Amino acid sequence: MKGRILVVDDDRAMCDMVAADLESRGNEVVTTRTATDAWDKLSTADFDVVVTDLSLGGMSGLDLCERIVANREDIPVVLITAFGSMDTAIEAIRAGAYDYITKPFEPDQLALTLDRAIRHRQLTDELVRLRRVVRQTEHFGPMVGRSAGMRRVYDLVERLANTTASVLVTGESGTGKELVARALHEMSPRNEGEFVAVNCAAMPENLLESELFGHARGAFTGAREARDGLFVRADGGTLFLDEIGEMPPGMQAKLLRALQEGRVRPVGGDREVAFDARLVTATNRSLEDEVAASRFREDLYYRINVVQIELPPLRSRGADVLLLAQHFLEQYAARYGAPVKGIGREAAERLSSWHWPGNVRELQNCIERAVALARFDHIGVDDLPARLRDAPRRSGGFDAESPDDLVPLADLERRYILHALEVIGGNKTATADALGIDRKTLYRKLERYAKEGLLPGTDADTDAEDA
Repeated sequence: MKGRILVVDDDRAMCDMVAADLESRGNEVVTTRTATDAWDKLSTADFDVVVTDLSLGGMSGLDLCERIVANREDIPVVLITAFGSMDTAIEAIRAGAYDYITKPFEPDQLALTLDRAIRHRQLTDELVRLRRVVRQTEHFGPMVGRSAGMRRVYDLVERLANTTASVLVTGESGTGKELVARALHEMSPRNEGEFVAVNCAAMPENLLESELFGHARGAFTGAREARDGLFVRADGGTLFLDEIGEMPPGMQAKLLRALQEGRVRPVGGDREVAFDARLVTATNRSLEDEVAASRFREDLYYRINVVQIELPPLRSRGADVLLLAQHFLEQYAARYGAPVKGIGREAAERLSSWHWPGNVRELQNCIERAVALARFDHIGVDDLPARLRDAPRRSGGFDAESPDDLVPLADLERRYILHALEVIGGNKTATADALGIDRKTLYRKLERYAKEGLLPGTDADTDAEDA
């Protein structure tokens, strides 16, 4: 792991030796012989890690460590000392040191420690970035994502929220259709009314009719008192009918009549009750096919499908996978009191490459499991379900054998541009030349990736060689 390292030691020979070894491993190294000068450098430049000797003239290495932790807690500090007592080690850890090494040490030992420290810094930066992006999507409540498909959903929700038009939400199981319905309700003038949801597939026809329309006292065995149905309960608010494609044909006719007249007759009742509820429905079936097969009424289909919002499957949402993973991680870490803060690089790669047949619901279940099992402060590959751990890596979509494995063209282009930039060492001019595109075009694409939260580690993209 290459990084920018600040080495602090009042022994010039030690400074030069450590710097030479670290530079030979591809790191950028800055050296200084005093803690005061080190603090000045930290005030004007950024480093991935600070490695400092414990005994320095003037301000000690411990004092420097404490100051860095108090003001720049994102920068890990590794302390080096010739006094390998346990008391000194405890003192260093109490000062907030990331790690502690005693002299004499092997160069490989220091390099390995700094490698872990740099990875820690990068994971911390990624966590901050993901939290920032997640906060930017809170405008839509529990819906998280910045992919093009989700931005289209957000746009439709905003445009429809102030209307009373019936909305049909479609998409595969687990994509979050109820979240869209809730967002429509919460952003509408009806948000002070009740949001009432019912799953049409979960009840037999006679029970569903009673739930939707209510019943009179004595209408059937056990009906000891009259009860309002969900249409009346949702008066002034929103009624969400999930899995409407599973509704029995007899109930479809009764639902159509209720929607046309704005009134319902309770089961066993002799009078109708008016209601004013905004209707949102959802299905994972193709209602057009159901209509063609005479399993769903065509007139009801047109009544509920004034506007359709289609939710994209998770496999087509690119970087949204990691945004959602971080969102769920924070939820479950808080719920279980777990010290888990982020997702390891290898685990993130597995999450990004999985095809998610169960969509967001499957991802949520996966992250809950990982948080519950995690032994460290980040989720590792071993914390993921076996199906993700053992799945073969997908190579960008070119080896896809089914539509589920295909990668969106825009995502493929982004991956290739960032890979080219990394291979060429961050030189944007050389990268543009290698890709056969204008440098301004490359800059525009990178700027767009950054705005969309799709550009990890933007600090690594340097213009140092572009001048």
